[in-house]
Amino acid sequence: MAATNASAEAEARSIFERAAESSFPPLHAVHHLLSVGACVRCILRLLGAYSSACSCASLTSSALHSFLEEHDDSIKGGSCSCLSADDSYCSVCLGVLLPAWHQDERLETPHTDISSMISGVVQKEGYQVDEFSLEISLPPVIAANERAVRLYMKQKFGNENWLEDKMFPQQIISVKEALRLLMVPTLEKQMNAKHGNGSFRIRLTYTHDDASQKLHSLLPNEHSRKRKTDLRNGSDTSSEAHKRNSADGNNKQISESDSFIYKTLEGIKDQEFCNLIQLPPEKVSKPCHLMISCMRSPIYIGGRYLKLSRNVSQSCWIIDDERMGEASVEEIIGENVRAICRGDGCKFHAAGREDIDVRMLGSGRPFLVELLNVRSIPSEIEVQQIEDRINSSEKKYVRVRNLKLVGNEIWTMMREGEAEKQKQYAALIWTSRELAENDLHNISVTKDMEIVQKTPIRVLHRRSPLERKRIIHWMEIEKVEGSSNYYLLHLCTQAGTYIKEFVHGDLGRTHPSIGAILGCRAEILQLDVTDVKMDFLQ
Repeated sequence: MAATNASAEAEARSIFERAAESSFPPLHAVHHLLSVGACVRCILRLLGAYSSACSCASLTSSALHSFLEEHDDSIKGGSCSCLSADDSYCSVCLGVLLPAWHQDERLETPHTDISSMISGVVQKEGYQVDEFSLEISLPPVIAANERAVRLYMKQKFGNENWLEDKMFPQQIISVKEALRLLMVPTLEKQMNAKHGNGSFRIRLTYTHDDASQKLHSLLPNEHSRKRKTDLRNGSDTSSEAHKRNSADGNNKQISESDSFIYKTLEGIKDQEFCNLIQLPPEKVSKPCHLMISCMRSPIYIGGRYLKLSRNVSQSCWIIDDERMGEASVEEIIGENVRAICRGDGCKFHAAGREDIDVRMLGSGRPFLVELLNVRSIPSEIEVQQIEDRINSSEKKYVRVRNLKLVGNEIWTMMREGEAEKQKQYAALIWTSRELAENDLHNISVTKDMEIVQKTPIRVLHRRSPLERKRIIHWMEIEKVEGSSNYYLLHLCTQAGTYIKEFVHGDLGRTHPSIGAILGCRAEILQLDVTDVKMDFLQ
């Protein structure tokens, strides 16, 4: 242990020596930053010497102080009390850049650094990760503190030449970037994953209620009034509210509030800022509160489904707490997919829909399952297992084919194809009179006939009353053997055609209809979709 500590101290000393030999400012300025409560990492950041020190975990204010006592002539041989005797945290970053112990309520055991705590959260929640991105949200008070320190140093050392090249925003590495540089190498090792633009995101949300409330009270009146209005409306963005609310909703709330504060600060000129904000910023007795959240971008599994039952709806259908039908395509496919991927939820999307009493046959209807925040991304073998499990179910309600893990670009393809596709049907119909041969011939020779359909009466309660033009591309009709008034109608139509109404006319709301063409009453008894023509996972 002693050898390890000695090695760490030597590494820190080497960093300080390299900084002092480069364009590092005078040591008395470094000493002064230390005396106003800035941590060693913020000092190195603000003075442009952080990049070479970012991954050194042994950097401490006491180590810097010891170095200054040895090298700064202004304090050599004297007593220096620039280090606080209390347990205060950095007056700039509020402890964010300290590799100090934090705690997260989801972990059963404490971790001695943030990186191990993050990897502990990822492991506890069961994520399988090959690549991750790190998102960091900081309270605006940190930006205000940094500006306050820069303006203070300008007042204190404005007549010294070195300040012209230091402590300007464009030359200072941000707290976010400094934290990212500090944490990413360790996280990559602990999680055995690469940092990049992966779909798995780790979000660190830092809040500091006391410091943020004080900043709120110091801002111009128009922002203070908005703050009070937000509180009256229940939009409390404090850390306590952060704990109470759900992560997604509250993150959005905090983001909106923070964005407004950042804009307010940007609109304040330096002179007004110096009058509003304490220079230098005061030390704080407690660090920021940290909330760790993990989220994976949605993944998509696509394919085609066949619905073999006339008592299964496409989506879950419940009226007055009573289920309509025996099951739904959405539930059967979604539950099997989610079980493998271990997601928080899923959304079912299909290229159109059929009524509960209509079967979907042939090559099947294209669909996508959007899986939310999955813990693992299924392999090809696991996707095949999902397909096999659905297709081997004892209840032969639904079958799937060509199941694949697909990218989100397939979503656009399905939406575009849905509007352009053609669909084929087979319908068992009844007519009030027996049809003659010329009736059958007239139906079969009809090509690309345009019809006009008003919104059907049966769906008028949930769809807008519109008038739609649709194309009937072709039809064939044949008599059912052994009966005089029953016929099998095959037809191919433009997407969005109401087939049932095209047969019976819907009290004249669809024209022409089969009944109108034949000059008799026509009713549809059964309907099957036999093909959805779309270039989608054929």
